[in-house]
Amino acid sequence: MHTPDMTQDNIARIRELFPNCVTEAKDRNGNISLAVDFDALRQELSNSIVEGERERYRLDWPGKKEAMLAANAPIAKTLRPCREESVDFDTTQNLFIEGDNLDALKLLQESYLGKVKMIYIDPPYNTGNDFIYEDDFAENTDEYLERSNQKDETGRLVANTESNGRFHSDWLSMMYPRLKLARNLLTDDGAIFISIDDNESAKLMTICENIFGSNSFVGQFSWRKRTAKSDVPFGVSQDCEKILCFVKTDKAFLALPGGTRRYFETDDFPERPWRVHDLTKQTTASERQNSYFTIVNPKNGKEYPANPNRTWAVTRETFEEYYKQGKIVFPGDYDFLSISKPAFRYFKDEDKAKAGERFGFIPVSTFLPESVGMTKEGTEDIVSLFDRKVFTFPKPVSLIHFLIQAMTAISPCSSSLILDFFAGSSTTAHAVMQLNAEDGGNRRFIMVQLPEVCDEKSEAAKAGYKTIAEISKERIRRAGKKIKEEMAAKQTSASSTGQGSLLDAAKLVASSLDTGFRVLKVDSSNMADVFYNPDAVSQKTLMEDVSNIKYDRSPEDLLFQVLLDWGVDLSLPIRRVKRQGKTVFFVDENALVACFDKNITEELVQELAKLQPVRAVFRDDGFASDAVKINVEQIFRLLSPGTLVKTL
Repeated sequence: MHTPDMTQDNIARIRELFPNCVTEAKDRNGNISLAVDFDALRQELSNSIVEGERERYRLDWPGKKEAMLAANAPIAKTLRPCREESVDFDTTQNLFIEGDNLDALKLLQESYLGKVKMIYIDPPYNTGNDFIYEDDFAENTDEYLERSNQKDETGRLVANTESNGRFHSDWLSMMYPRLKLARNLLTDDGAIFISIDDNESAKLMTICENIFGSNSFVGQFSWRKRTAKSDVPFGVSQDCEKILCFVKTDKAFLALPGGTRRYFETDDFPERPWRVHDLTKQTTASERQNSYFTIVNPKNGKEYPANPNRTWAVTRETFEEYYKQGKIVFPGDYDFLSISKPAFRYFKDEDKAKAGERFGFIPVSTFLPESVGMTKEGTEDIVSLFDRKVFTFPKPVSLIHFLIQAMTAISPCSSSLILDFFAGSSTTAHAVMQLNAEDGGNRRFIMVQLPEVCDEKSEAAKAGYKTIAEISKERIRRAGKKIKEEMAAKQTSASSTGQGSLLDAAKLVASSLDTGFRVLKVDSSNMADVFYNPDAVSQKTLMEDVSNIKYDRSPEDLLFQVLLDWGVDLSLPIRRVKRQGKTVFFVDENALVACFDKNITEELVQELAKLQPVRAVFRDDGFASDAVKINVEQIFRLLSPGTLVKTL
């Protein structure tokens, strides 16, 4: 209904001749559109240097400053627990967070700063069909959401369509703050793996170098996702995707693809730098009976039984020999080593003299092995659990399984925390549970997924799943159940063949395998407006504003608000008991004691103070009288002076 836009036609002609002179910029209405870089065009049309802005190596795009601001902007939100959708809520150490991943990453900053060993994400690829997250911090109101056509049940998602030019700027602005926050969560020897296709791989590399540093780039893995297609543009079939890997710092033990080794210098081995190496091998107990035994630490008697699916790489005799030579390292021997089982000590001089021997360094190829499946295997993983294709283009479990194992080339991670904040169908959670079942590890996971609405014509919708988050949670439930059933079948087989030690080990792994997850949902703060703006209270509404907590929030909601505020691990075990008729929460036994009931008496406060918890918290309006409220601090000061007391 409009005449042709001649300006855009002219820009299109310039783009044909000088594609490097056409970029993306915001127009007068603040929308992204194609524009001419006149400085670059002048240089193309000149045979001498055109003076202009000082040159520097960087990646700029419209919205970069806003994206940098978005990473640091505060939010008034919280995580609300959902018991009915969780599995083993009180005891599991795994988390599933439902909501916008930018909000989730901000909420996790205190509790998980520097604690995540590995991050894997499979973000939108900017193909023209993907949704991307659009963040705005200048206006955090319903009016903004309505004006930008984002206020609907899908959350804040907008399509970066082909008709919109599939702009790089939108995608970069979405990714930048999330990657910046993600880096904060990594351990010093942690790494991030990011799946991407050719549309944004070059841009992703540049912003990762900006966030992590160019020296932190480990490698770019090639994953074959499908067999070759014939009906493709230019006759080139894009069969592979890229997986970029960056480490947080140079404290990583080893670079993945044949990089430099990290050696330690300690007083017990002067002038003999050494490194550690995995002491297990991918063989079963039946395949390697002489390596299936329990290692005992001679210093403290602690036992480390072999895993039936991954035995020790040494026999009992060679272990004794290596121990005498100082080549065995146990957990706790050195504060700087985070290992959960015995490891092999390899000296630098032996690296040089005995390169290629049994315990030598084995580089990880950037071409993934054939054992890593393609997208069709990922689909088969889904169909085997749901009996139908409820999720499109899922990554195969074998891919994430391989990447987690590859992390051992950086540092041991059998008891590490693994994060995926574009969880999708939760392939990452499935892989973590599967690998724990195989090697007896106790890796934990945190999945984050937006409740993106399923297409009403999709197989997922036909199966009754309303959102991607629902599919994701159900997959973890079904995968955990299937893994335990398979372990039980192996136990039955071991019992029937009379392999007693193998059966005992299998039972031990099965009993400790955590296939549960605690569901937490991103929501607005539990605190009412009066908490943030007490000066806005009027005499007319005074009685309505007596409580500073929203009326629809439960005691468990308040508990998790406190855990976030204090930066406490959100997966700590929770015990709920009755004390003098009131509900009391014990987090990690005495790490935190909380009671959010009303009419709390001085007798209950005294009883809790006698337990000498590290922290104690109550509702500000929860005490039976003003006298009790005033006496709380005095009671704790007398009975438990080391307790940190707080009221909401």
